[in-house]
This record gives sequence, C-alpha cells and structure tokens, in this order.
Amino acid sequence: MAISDVFDALVSKRCYKDAIPLEEAFKEIKKESGTHFDPELVRIFLSNKDAYTRIHEEFIEEE
Repeated sequence: MAISDVFDALVSKRCYKDAIPLEEAFKEIKKESGTHFDPELVRIFLSNKDAYTRIHEEFIEEE
C-alpha cells in the first residue's frame, strides 16, 4: 500500500505541488527500494510499469 500511495502522491497534481512525470516517479520508487520500501515489492511494482502507464493515460490525464 505504501508504494502505491507514494506513487499516486508523486504523479498527482495537488494544490501545493505539480505532478511529476511517470518515469521520474518510477525512478523515485526504485531509489527508495531497500530503505523505505521492501525491495521485492518494488521489483513487483516496477514489473507492472506498462499497466500503471496505461491506467494513468486513460483515467488520470483526462482530469
């Protein structure tokens, strides 16, 4: 849950910050592997980048 929550916070525009590009968010998640996030869960998360990108393009960017 923590990985998804951080990823969503990074790629979503907030009143106090702009969204960052997906690739930058993926890099940030990878950077925190082994410190803030379990490395195995990060590996699984990143192995699904294409799915997250499709979802983002289809639903999030329409807002």
